[in-house]
Amino acid sequence: MRAVILIFLAIMPLYGIARAADTGRPTVLITGANRGIGFEFVRQLAARDWRVIATTRNPEKADALNALAAEDPNVLVERLDVTDHAGIDALAEQYRDQPIDLLLLNAAMGPTPQTAGRRLAKLDFDVATQSFAVNSIGPMKVAQAFFEQVAASDKKLIAAMSSDSGSFVAGSQAPVLFHYKASKAALNMYMHTLAFETPRRGVTAVMLHPGLVGTNDMLARFPGALKTEDSVSQLLAVIDNLTPADNGRFIDYRGETMPW
Repeated sequence: MRAVILIFLAIMPLYGIARAADTGRPTVLITGANRGIGFEFVRQLAARDWRVIATTRNPEKADALNALAAEDPNVLVERLDVTDHAGIDALAEQYRDQPIDLLLLNAAMGPTPQTAGRRLAKLDFDVATQSFAVNSIGPMKVAQAFFEQVAASDKKLIAAMSSDSGSFVAGSQAPVLFHYKASKAALNMYMHTLAFETPRRGVTAVMLHPGLVGTNDMLARFPGALKTEDSVSQLLAVIDNLTPADNGRFIDYRGETMPW
C-alpha cells in the first residue's frame, strides 16, 4: 500500500493533480530557480525551513536543483516557462489551495556579449520581443495567475527581481543594453501600477535590485561585483523587513530606495 501511495505522489504533477497545501511553514514560489540568484534563493530559503516551489524551464537539466530537492522534501521542482501562459495557469491550478507567502519573480533574459553593446543600426528586434516576453510580461502573468494564493498567505509578498538597468537615473548612460534596459523599465512600471491594486487584498509588491552580482565569469570580473550568496542574503534581509508601507517601492539589496 505504501508503495502505491509513493507512486501516486510521484505522478501527481504529471497529470496536473493539485498537491496538498502545506500550511505548517512559509511557502515561496521562485521562477528561474535553476541557477544564479534564483538557485541561491532556493538554497537559503530551504535552509530556513521554508517550503520552496522551485520552477525552471527545463527541470531535467537542473542538476544542482534536483540534487537539493532530493535531499530536502520541502523543495519541489516544477516546470515553468514564463512565456507559456497556459503552462502558468496550469501550475497555478495545481497549487490552487497552497498559500504562497512570497512570490519571487526572478526568471529573466539577460544581455549577452553579442547583444550588450549593439547600437541603433545593429539592434535585433526579435531579441527585443523575447526580452519583453520574459522580463516584463512573463512576471506579470505569473503574478496574475498566483495572486489569490499570495493573498491567502500570511506574509502576502510579491517581489520582482529588477535591475538598476531599469532606472533612468541609475542605469548606464550609454547606448548599450537597449532591450534589457527597456524590458526592466517596463517591469518596474508594471509592478508600480500593480501596487495601486494590491493593498485591497493586503498584498505588498516591490521591485528588488540585487546589485552587480558575479553570476558568471564575465560579471565576476567587474570591480565591486557581489558574490551571489552575499547578494541573496542581503535581499532576504530586505524581504524580512518589508511592511505594507513598502508597497510599490524599488529597493536595492542594501534596503535603499532606487531612483526611477
